[in-house]
This record gives sequence, C-alpha cells and structure tokens, in this order.
Amino acid sequence: MSSTPFQIEANPAPVDANARTRLLADPGFGKLFTDHMAMIRWSDTRGWHDAKITARGPLMLDPATAVLHYAQEIFEGLKAYRLSDGGTALFRPQENARRFRESAQRMAMPELPDDLFIGSLEALVAADRDWIPELEGGSLYLRPFMFASEVFLGVKPASEYLYLVIASPAGAYFKSGAKAVTIWVSDHYTRAAPGGTGAAKCGGNYAASLVAQAEAIKQGCDQVVFLDAAERRWVEELGGMNLFFVFDDGSIVTPPLTGTILPGITRDAIITLARDQGMTVREEPYAMDQWEADAQSGRLVETFACGTAAVVTPVGQVKSRDGGFTIGSGGPGQVTEALKARLTAIQRGEAPDPHGWVHRFG
Repeated sequence: MSSTPFQIEANPAPVDANARTRLLADPGFGKLFTDHMAMIRWSDTRGWHDAKITARGPLMLDPATAVLHYAQEIFEGLKAYRLSDGGTALFRPQENARRFRESAQRMAMPELPDDLFIGSLEALVAADRDWIPELEGGSLYLRPFMFASEVFLGVKPASEYLYLVIASPAGAYFKSGAKAVTIWVSDHYTRAAPGGTGAAKCGGNYAASLVAQAEAIKQGCDQVVFLDAAERRWVEELGGMNLFFVFDDGSIVTPPLTGTILPGITRDAIITLARDQGMTVREEPYAMDQWEADAQSGRLVETFACGTAAVVTPVGQVKSRDGGFTIGSGGPGQVTEALKARLTAIQRGEAPDPHGWVHRFG
C-alpha cells in the first residue's frame, strides 16, 4: 500500500447493496459508476495537496476554467480485478503511472508522483471494492484524469490543476458481443502526425477520432483504423487500440512506436508474452496494401486489436471505400485466443506471474 495519506470522506448516501447487486448483474461498459472518487489538487504555490477519497458527484466549474478553452487534459485507463483467492489487484499500475507522467510532460502539465497515482487507485478501490462485478470477465475500470482548473483566459500552461479518479464496473466492451470485429479504414481522417500528441493519452486525440469512428459505424463496422498522416499508407492503430498481425510462419508484426501511436500497456504485455512462448515479434511498419495482399494470399492468418478496455479482440473483416477483405476464417484465431487466455489468467491471479505485473493490495 502507498504511504500517501488520503483523507476518507465516506459517501453519506451510497447505493443500496441490493440495488448494487442488480446493477452488477449486467454492468456493460462505462455506464455505471461507484460511490466514491479520488481527488488531489495542484497549484504552482502549494504543489500537490488535499488528497482525499470523497463522494462521487458533479464538479462546479467556472465558465472560464482553462480546460474548457485550451483542452489541457490527460487521462489513463486500467482495471482492478477480484482474484481467484479473494484478493484484489491492479495490472501493471506502475506503467500507467509512467505514461501519465509522460502525457503530462507533453501537455505542459505537472507530473503526478507515482506513489500518489498508485495510492489514489488503491484508496478508491478499497472504498468501492464491493463494486467489482463477480460475473465472468468482470472488473472495475478505473479512469484517472487531470485537467487545467485555473480560471483564466490566456494561452499558457495553467497554474492550477485537478486530478481525479472515478471507477466504473465493467463487463463486455463491445455491445455486439461479436467473436471478431469489423473495422473501417479511414481514407480521409488521420489520428496523429509526427511532432503531435499521438503518444500522449489526451482527450484531443480521441475527440479527433470520433468523426472517423462515426463513419465506421455508418458503414456497419465496429471500429476505425487510421493510417499514417504523411503517406496515408502505413497502418497505425484503431481509435483506441493497438494492432497486431499474425502470419502463417508463426511470426507477429505490430506497428512501431515512433511518436504517433499510443504506447499501449496491453500492447507491451502481448509482445512480452508472445516472445516468452518463442514467437518472433517484429515492431515494424506494415502497409495497408500489404495487409490486404497478405490476407488474400493466406500469408496473414490473424489480426487482433488490444487495449485495457477490450483486452484482446480478434479482427475478422476490414472494409474500405475500395471494397474489403476477410482475415483467415473471419473469426478468432488460435494465436489470438491463446495470448488472450494467457494474459487474462495472469491478470486474475490464475496463472504464474513471472514478470511481476500483478499489483496485489488490500
């Protein structure tokens, strides 16, 4: 446990236990929220201060709050799991803490120390542990975020920030429950460019992806895939997930981290697990036309996406204005399913954890 003191202000009107049980029977994703939230303030005169767990509720913001005008904001996403032995754990929170600091650097925001970041997660989960769903695959999704809270109309880094963590019981990420998703290739919009904020986890990246995601939904697809901004040729990532390509010789390719792709923590875990099993994993550029050619020739046998929310998701079909193609059988592949099973077993304490990824507490 973190040694950082958090003042605990219990919610005076928590959700009734029976009502909570009914809600957790089918939580979906991102619609339900727990009774509490973590909060820490920062100012250029006091630094980080007023760390507390308090009742979740609306925020009162002045119309001139800086984030509303200049979008100085970052966030993270990770999950708390109920382990098979009854304990509670987070998966690689140190990596989320590191990425949160790196996002803050890019957005000219103060860096939250790792012990405060992890301490806020532990304290919130301890307060709301009963909200972790017991259904298969259930977890408590944690959303740490920070924004410029100074009331000021001027283009400069703010002098005050508010950091919060909210928690949401989670079930399946994709509403369709599909065994494999269909993705749409965006030929007009791009997610990030060299020198931009692609490697930072900031809201603006996701806001810029929404019009392309809406286009994908209109085309009957589940997700959008973006190509590079310079040549519109190289596959980068989905709106919120990294991509992997599995070939008939057992090797795997994933696009490299060159500054325009978010360095996914699940991505890194998948690379490590695949290499542990003796597979060759190459981080190298992969062209859109090559993707189609390899799928049609049979050289490419599987494609999957990964991220904290959806974990590992098979990609069955790819569509574009020029047509489309099917990957393998159009359903989950053996490598995808094996890597997903291995990862989730470690996350839930059901398999050995040789890399020390599982952060047990409480």
